[in-house]
Amino acid sequence: MAISLQKGQKVNLTKDNSGLSRVIVALGWDEAPRGKGGFFKKKPEPIDCDASAIMLKNGRWTEREDLIYFGNLRHKSGTVTHMGDNLTGAGEGDDEQIIVELARVPSEYDKIVIVVNIYQAYKRNQQFGMISNAYIRLIDARNNSEMCRYNLTDNYQGMTAMIFGELYRHGGEWKFTAIGQGTTDDGLATLAKRFA
Repeated sequence: MAISLQKGQKVNLTKDNSGLSRVIVALGWDEAPRGKGGFFKKKPEPIDCDASAIMLKNGRWTEREDLIYFGNLRHKSGTVTHMGDNLTGAGEGDDEQIIVELARVPSEYDKIVIVVNIYQAYKRNQQFGMISNAYIRLIDARNNSEMCRYNLTDNYQGMTAMIFGELYRHGGEWKFTAIGQGTTDDGLATLAKRFA
């Protein structure tokens, strides 16, 4: 039975799931309905949300190659893999997935922050107020069962990026915190600098 998380809530992933070594971090969102434009009005561009993982050493982001995103799908350690870019968020189910091999993440990494930003948000005049049904869920890769889910319910009007949650190592266990913090960062590079 999956745990439904509230903002700020923490859950211990490995304590109650003996042998858990790999999780799938799945993210989903839908574009909120938009008003119809006039006859000559240009059709709005689809909103392209990009999920990424920022790997931290001692709570800090130190190297560009520790960003796992559509331009760098696999971490050099082979322990964090992005499953590819979804350009529109259309359709049912998860839009993007990141696989984390918890048992093999090198010990110098203590945190993996999961973020989503809107691609070219400022250029396209798009923000998270135009997004609905956003969520992050963690799946046990052994049996594809959902372990926990966090549905974002706050008003994110004007926000262009989002810190969804973080996986972190504490006392030999892997835990997850639901964060749901919106930001006005204009892309992944700016977002990552928050952790530098």
